[in-house]
Parts: sequence; C-alpha cells; structure tokens
Amino acid sequence: QLSSDPSLSPPIILGNTYHLALDPGTPVLDSYAGLHNFSGWKGGMLTDSGGFQMVSLLKLAEITEAGVAFQSPYKKDNGKMILLKPEESIRTQVSIGADIMMQLDDVVSSVRCDDARFEEATYRTLRWLDRCLGAATDKEQNMFAIVQGGLDVTVGGLREVCLEGFRKRDSQIPGYAIGGLAGGEGKDEFWR
Repeated sequence: QLSSDPSLSPPIILGNTYHLALDPGTPVLDSYAGLHNFSGWKGGMLTDSGGFQMVSLLKLAEITEAGVAFQSPYKKDNGKMILLKPEESIRTQVSIGADIMMQLDDVVSSVRCDDARFEEATYRTLRWLDRCLGAATDKEQNMFAIVQGGLDVTVGGLREVCLEGFRKRDSQIPGYAIGGLAGGEGKDEFWR
C-alpha cells in the first residue's frame, strides 16, 4: 500500500524491463495500456533497459552487436532463449508506459579487469543509443542515455568518450544516467 500514507509514498517507482517482458509480458501490459493501469500506480514510473541483467545474469547471457541473448532464469520457460535488442527494449518500455525510459546499454561489471571489454561496451552503448532513439516513438516518454566506460574517469577516458558521444545527440536526449556502477567497486572509486 504505497499510497495509503502520502508522506511514505515515493514519487516514482522502478519497473524492471527484462523481468516485465518475461512476466506478465508485453501483450498483457498492452491490454491494460501499461503498468500504471495494471498495478494501479498513479505516480511516476522509471524503467531500466534490461541492461543490468548483463551483469546479474551474465552466466545466462551472450552479448553481441545484435543485442543480448538471455536464457530465461524461470523454470516455467524451460531454458528458453530471449534476444533483447535495443529496439525491443524500447518497445517493451513503451508498453510498460514508463515516464522515464533508459536506453539499452552494454553493461560490464565495474570490477572486471578487461580494458578491451570496457572499450567495446562504451562504443557499443553509443551505437545502441542510436538504435534506441530510432525505436522511441512516444515523445511523451523521456529516454535517458546511460554513460558507460567502466571506472575510467581520466581526461579523454572512456566515460568522457561516452559522454561526448551523447552530447552530439543532445537534442534527442532529455537526460543522462550513470551506468556500470554498484557492481562491487570501492566507495572511493564509486564517488569518482
């Protein structure tokens, strides 16, 4: 009962795109005209892109330029493979009816020691942003870009490269999110 006491009610809640796409699924969400109606939530709604599951479900995922192929973690799906493409992530978030959507980004655990993988993920995140922008049809929903680049905050480093790429698309992006953190890095690294 989030709304029973307005002083305890958050102004916005998070919907997980990956899990909502699997259950109840976009056909059900579409039949309700979105998660607001399905759940009875009257406040704001933010959705992730499904990208964090690239870290949390990495053993069940294969990441390619096309998108992320996941093996469903649900027993009812019998190991079914699901390909989450940038365009599909946005279509699902549109079905959810999020007020703020996130682009599908290529997420790498911040504690991984693989500079080449961080570089690949940074540039792929930029390419996937273009695909997400092409799929975002409802301009009432705000799609945020997610800055990647590992823990590289040096001048000219990967986070700066990613942010500069976003600046070139600034007229199409109402906001930015900081991605690739809270994966086990130390607090000092997190705050940099």
